[in-house]
Amino acid sequence: MSKSQPLTTVDAAWLRMEDPTNLMMVSGILTFKKMIDFDHLRAIIEHKLLTFDRFRMRVVQSRLPFSPAYWEVDPTFNLNAHLHRVALPSPGDKAALQEMASDLMSTPLDFSKPLWQFHLIENYGEGCAIMCRLHHCIADGMALVFVLLSLTDMVPGVPPPTGNGSEPDEEADDDDGMSPALNALVQQGAKAVGTVWQTTSKMASEGLEALVNPAHAMELALKGTDTAFAAGRLFLRSPDPKTLFKGKLGVAKRAAWSKPLSLRDVKAIKSVTGGTVNDVLVSAMTGALRHYMLQKGANVEGLNFRAAVPVNLRTPEEMGKLGNKFGIVFLSLPVGIGDPLERLHEVRQRMLELKNSKEAPVALGILSAMGLSPQELQGTLVNLFGSKTTAVMTNVPGPPMPLYLAGQKIDEIMFWVPQSGRVSLGISIISYANRVQLGVATDVGLVPDPDIIMDGFYDEFAALIRLVEEAKAVEAAEAAKPEPVETAASDTPSAGVSAQPIQCQATTKSGRQCRNQAQEGSEFCHVHQP
Repeated sequence: MSKSQPLTTVDAAWLRMEDPTNLMMVSGILTFKKMIDFDHLRAIIEHKLLTFDRFRMRVVQSRLPFSPAYWEVDPTFNLNAHLHRVALPSPGDKAALQEMASDLMSTPLDFSKPLWQFHLIENYGEGCAIMCRLHHCIADGMALVFVLLSLTDMVPGVPPPTGNGSEPDEEADDDDGMSPALNALVQQGAKAVGTVWQTTSKMASEGLEALVNPAHAMELALKGTDTAFAAGRLFLRSPDPKTLFKGKLGVAKRAAWSKPLSLRDVKAIKSVTGGTVNDVLVSAMTGALRHYMLQKGANVEGLNFRAAVPVNLRTPEEMGKLGNKFGIVFLSLPVGIGDPLERLHEVRQRMLELKNSKEAPVALGILSAMGLSPQELQGTLVNLFGSKTTAVMTNVPGPPMPLYLAGQKIDEIMFWVPQSGRVSLGISIISYANRVQLGVATDVGLVPDPDIIMDGFYDEFAALIRLVEEAKAVEAAEAAKPEPVETAASDTPSAGVSAQPIQCQATTKSGRQCRNQAQEGSEFCHVHQP
């Protein structure tokens, strides 16, 4: 491999966004119900992860004016500086793990070394956890998932790799930051994610999917004349309203994540309410943010604020490569809508509008330009984008089958991307092994208690589950009704004829007629009964 390589303009933009109050790290955590052997994990990292040249290289700032930063092989590279073994303090529960994860998310990486670290965290119940952190200039969230998957196996009990795996391949591809010898390994990881993508491409509404199809986004950008309009919208969009989620950031961050939810339950909700799995989860999380604001006494009447949604723009051939290739679209969250069903319908409509958005590839071009711009101008652009959004929301469709690392089954997977643009709130959604989890990352000074957001999410999800149960009860009651008995004609025209269902006559807070079906014998649905 080359001794040095220049950073791409997009990677350079993420490097220069680093700030003590907003670290540009992508973080991931894996949990296990059984303990992992540390030497086994070390062997995997040495033989698999370090075959990516980028994990042996540090970032060096050029001494020449206006010259870009570049990657340089770390002459003193030592795996011990990047792989750590720590113990979770008593009682070793999820709260303790969230506290340690929060501390690590608040701790900057050492820029004199390659910008990544793994922590094996012991004493987590009967098992352990692995916390992975790498700088966004190495890879984005999607690439991190591929890196982690490239370390895993499809079956348990695979012995540790042996031999000398510490030296990189001299024929490494400088553009990819990955040796040819690892291509097959990475493609195995890509296949694990690709399996769920292929499934959702055939049955798009059946599971967690990308919010915006990358091929469609690029196609839209390459044809037509609306690209300039999309760029104008990015710059001219009004700032988000001031809420308790916006303000001056501090150093300390706080992480929290949900318990795993059955994908079957999420599908049951979307089957009754319409829409997609994404619609259900985003709507429930929007309700959770509303719940948090109400708990804090904030006014939510008519409130909407935006989430910046990263959109993967890699082609199938580029899957499994390091670096950053994603755009951003802005999803307006209807926080002001209190009714769960009405909010879900509104989220569905807004998500549909994103499907034809050209903003994602345009935003990628802007990020690239930021990497070439002077530091002062980049800071202005970062603040400009940050003013137009309140949260960063990322979703990753993970593998539908269980995976194994160092011989043990991975129980849960969670990840967070940095909240660029001085944004204080990060929301992550990931599916794995037919389960879905949501995570939040917050600034302690603004949102010190993200567990309240998680509690609100559980309440919102439970409310949607109750709608499913009510729908099933109504369906069962209808099925149990006896068939109408034919009678002789009478003077009453409606004799023996069942009434046709009518739409609920109530008016929602948005001023529109409720879309639910009225209950039998009433002009109103179950939500709007007087």
